[in-house]
Amino acid sequence: MGAPRLEEFVWIQIIALLCLCDSSASQLSYSVSEEVNKGTAVGNIAKDLNLNVQDLETRGLRVVSGYSKKYFDMDLQTGNLFVDERIDREELCPNTAQCSVRIQAVLSDPMNVHRIDVNILDINDNSPVFTEQTHTLEISESMTPGERYLLPIAEDADTGTNSVKTYKLSQNEYFSLDVQSGGEHGVSAELVLQKALDREKLPVITLMLTAVDGGKPAKSGSLTIIINVIDVNDNSPVFSKSLYKARVSEDAAPGSVVIKLNATDLDEGMNSKILYSFIKRGNIDPSNIFDINSETGEITVKGSLDYEDTPAYEVRVQAKDQGPVPRSAYSKLLVEVIDVNDNAPEITVTSLMTPVKEDAELGTIVALVTVSDEDGGNNGVTSCKVVGSVPFRLKLNYKNDYSLVVDGPLDRENTSLYNVTMTATDGGCPPLSSRRIITVHVSDVNDNAPRFMEPVISIYVKENSPTGSTIYTINAFDPDLDSNAKLTYTLLDSNPRNIPVSSAININSETGDLVSLQSFNYEELKTFRFQVQATDSGVPPLSSNVTVNVFILDENDNSPAILPPYSEHGSVNSESVPYSAEAGYFVAKIRAVDADSGYNALLSYHLSEPKGNNLFRIGTSTGEIRTKRRMSDNDLKTHPLLVLVSDNGEAPLSATVSIEVVVLESSADIQTQFRHVPIKDDSFSDLNLYLLVAIVSVSVIFLLSLITLIAVRCHRTDGAFSRYSAPMITTHPDGSWSYSKSTQQYDVCFSSDTLKSDVVVFPAPFPSVDAELISINGGDTFTRTQTLPTKEKVCVAKFMGSNFIHEQS
Repeated sequence: MGAPRLEEFVWIQIIALLCLCDSSASQLSYSVSEEVNKGTAVGNIAKDLNLNVQDLETRGLRVVSGYSKKYFDMDLQTGNLFVDERIDREELCPNTAQCSVRIQAVLSDPMNVHRIDVNILDINDNSPVFTEQTHTLEISESMTPGERYLLPIAEDADTGTNSVKTYKLSQNEYFSLDVQSGGEHGVSAELVLQKALDREKLPVITLMLTAVDGGKPAKSGSLTIIINVIDVNDNSPVFSKSLYKARVSEDAAPGSVVIKLNATDLDEGMNSKILYSFIKRGNIDPSNIFDINSETGEITVKGSLDYEDTPAYEVRVQAKDQGPVPRSAYSKLLVEVIDVNDNAPEITVTSLMTPVKEDAELGTIVALVTVSDEDGGNNGVTSCKVVGSVPFRLKLNYKNDYSLVVDGPLDRENTSLYNVTMTATDGGCPPLSSRRIITVHVSDVNDNAPRFMEPVISIYVKENSPTGSTIYTINAFDPDLDSNAKLTYTLLDSNPRNIPVSSAININSETGDLVSLQSFNYEELKTFRFQVQATDSGVPPLSSNVTVNVFILDENDNSPAILPPYSEHGSVNSESVPYSAEAGYFVAKIRAVDADSGYNALLSYHLSEPKGNNLFRIGTSTGEIRTKRRMSDNDLKTHPLLVLVSDNGEAPLSATVSIEVVVLESSADIQTQFRHVPIKDDSFSDLNLYLLVAIVSVSVIFLLSLITLIAVRCHRTDGAFSRYSAPMITTHPDGSWSYSKSTQQYDVCFSSDTLKSDVVVFPAPFPSVDAELISINGGDTFTRTQTLPTKEKVCVAKFMGSNFIHEQS
């Protein structure tokens, strides 16, 4: 680590170009030396992946990895992968021959994932180091040439050619150095006795052992060897094997026997008694892992074994006799650790792209997932899948690299968040598994139009309601979120009866409040229809419509109107009654109408008489004025009557009409606008009988003809009038009629007086006060012509006896 580092020198080699698993994943492999300067280019990803450099930034190329440091980054301007952090191979991959950094290059639009393996090449930046500065050997002078002594090895953090390659011994006449290559286990050296020792000449020999690595330039480390020459024991112990091999399971319990060593010594007594021991070499102390019985040579498990940490142990064992000058023998023990399935797979999410739009297409990448297992063999083979019913699945990119992709339709309104459970299982027996939950949020898109609670809304508004009042609030809802659910309301203009709806109704675009712009009159407009459109604020906006029916409710705002002949303002209405009139004599009939409907148009008639006047009565529902009794001499000759016509509204409205009834001595003097009841003639002649039969016959014929004509006309026009929802005229049992809102039809009204029959035919709607009315009274005809408020033809007819008038307008 202290040697000068290479500056501005980079060995870059492209090992492999593109390896496609499918359309969205491939693999690149590069090599770079450790300790290179930051910014050093490793390779051009754009070139190797055939990408346009100008597309790198727009597609958001980025480098992701699972390391704590970001060793590499991308230059989006050139497409080069460059070193972004100091790389120390010995720190990153200690005690391993191969060292690589796995990263992923991710591009968007469309999403592509490329795996990149960067091999970290070792440089000679570490010198060989001995764990001790001085090593002492005791060698008997009786040792014959050729005796060998195992020397300590030097440790070099570098690997490959930069590790320890050879040893050198300082120049001397007694010893030589035998360097042995152990292949993957490194290089060892033994001290070989070349010449017999003579303690009397040289009791202590000091040598210098130098370890040299294979770097260019080479680095070295030195160890001082002190040899004490002793005299006695001339036979060394001998192992039965020069190399022992043993296998032990990594889950072996402490105390489990690994192997039993065997060594012999040809000497006798204490010189042949052998003690076994471990030899510490380098940084590895076997006594931390294994125990050895010094007398029997049995080796047992002491500490915990971990295949994933150390798959094999190389142990040096010494057999030493107990002679005055002990002699030793050495052997090598290779202990192979057998893997057991003691590590569950680990799931790592390297990149999570959330939230996901609810309209995401199938195959859209949501997350990048890597599965790893520290076990070996089948115990380290893993498979990963999504558990449960969710619209996602795992797609294998390369070996243990997966992409979590959309596998079904998403709907935020139904499910806005998914907890995706992934399970990874290894191939051990029994298999181990692990779970990882990823939370995926679904973002909203404008895929729902506003909805109304009902397709048609009916609103009831009282007539004469003040302008500017809120008559209804339109409510719609949108299951989307935020601006996609923010609604605005607008009126879709229609023309009910040539009236623009915008002139009658306004709507608050935010609240949906419907505000009246005018005061409605039931008699002019009973109902109208329009549509309201609710539009959200999404892009593009969505909308829906609802039909609104507005019904105007009638208020009692119209007073009854007296019909002719008593309706003229300021006129003096007078009727005559003969003195001989019997009780129940018909005096006059008051007719009135009310422009309102329902109970507001149901009229009642009342007679306001001066106190003490009990000569006349009026039909409450018919308006007919009749005598209550016969006349007496005490009765007045002139009776002023005040008739009050009231409706049934709240509060009721009324109208009055004044009639002056004059009592005449002779019935011949009676001249009224309406036909009176003829006085019974006591002398009923045959001529009168013939005349009466003829009149009745003609009247019946004309009556039948009239009824037939009316029936035919009503049948023909029934389809035309059926489209109106207007009031009609109904008859009462006593012959009167009233004005109310009902179905479309023609009504015929008859008087209860058998001698006086009036037929009045009106279409719907009922004509107003100033409508046309024709009546016949004897030989006199009173006609007042006005325009009826309808475009349909109207039949108005009255008859009496043989007189008949039929008029169309």
